[in-house]
Amino acid sequence: MRRRIILLAAAVIALVSCGKQAAQAPRYANRAEMIAAQMQDPNSRYVVVACHRGDWRNYPENSIPAIESIIAMGADIMELDLKLTKDSVLVLSHDATINRCTNGKGLVSDYTYDELMQFSLKRAHGVTIDSLKMPTLRQALETAKDRICVNVDQGYQFYDMVLAITEELGVTDQILIKGKRLMSDVKEKFGEHEHNMMYMPIIDLHKEAGQTLFQSFLDGEEAPMAYEMCYPAQDGRIEEAAAKAIAKGSKVWVNTIWASLCGGDGWDDDAAYQTKEYDRIYGRLLDMGVSMIQTDRPEMLISYLRSIGRHD
Repeated sequence: MRRRIILLAAAVIALVSCGKQAAQAPRYANRAEMIAAQMQDPNSRYVVVACHRGDWRNYPENSIPAIESIIAMGADIMELDLKLTKDSVLVLSHDATINRCTNGKGLVSDYTYDELMQFSLKRAHGVTIDSLKMPTLRQALETAKDRICVNVDQGYQFYDMVLAITEELGVTDQILIKGKRLMSDVKEKFGEHEHNMMYMPIIDLHKEAGQTLFQSFLDGEEAPMAYEMCYPAQDGRIEEAAAKAIAKGSKVWVNTIWASLCGGDGWDDDAAYQTKEYDRIYGRLLDMGVSMIQTDRPEMLISYLRSIGRHD
């Protein structure tokens, strides 16, 4: 009798174990693959956190340490900007000039890459000169590979060049590129290649051109993975647009980095930092279905999302 009870218990444990395995989340080869899967899953409750130019509060923006820092924080996307040097090297720089972010002067395009290496990057507020140099896109992607997804924000005009590098490094599936092109233009560009990066249209909800662009995607046969939506006022447009996008199977990305992009004063990262009203500011976005947020305060946002079970 005792042996039968032991066998029965063992069978129950085995069944429970199998049930747990079946309920487990799918296995991913690396963290970047997991993030990309969440980005493309319209039903996922995981909120993807994108970091604006990396951890620029502690390191020079768009620098390798700025990328390493947000990876350590648990962020999901590194947002970076591209410029082309005189000798056709893609480097990380938001501005067309090197005036603000380095101790040099002039246009990025007026220098060869080797010439740019004579200048050092500045930290935030332009106070401290760092020993760091302006990185190339290749160096940034080598750092990010398998660890974090990358949003190439200013770079659609370099699509072919970027794609050549991502294909060589084997990171194309973890790269997102955005733009304000019509659906037909994007399809034509993607049709030139067998393998493409993820694409997201940028929608300025307060502009007629933005509304026209949004409608062109809504009317298309295939819904985009997600929309980046920008809105300077709380006038109901974001709620309406988000509902339409989600109903068609797309996700919604909102930038809380500046008040002018997310509804005005009192609705951005700094307002959340000062008031600690995370539910009012971030929670409101989640309630309307937003599941991708670009922030300038990644540690704060990730902590809040984890506290409510949306970044596990």
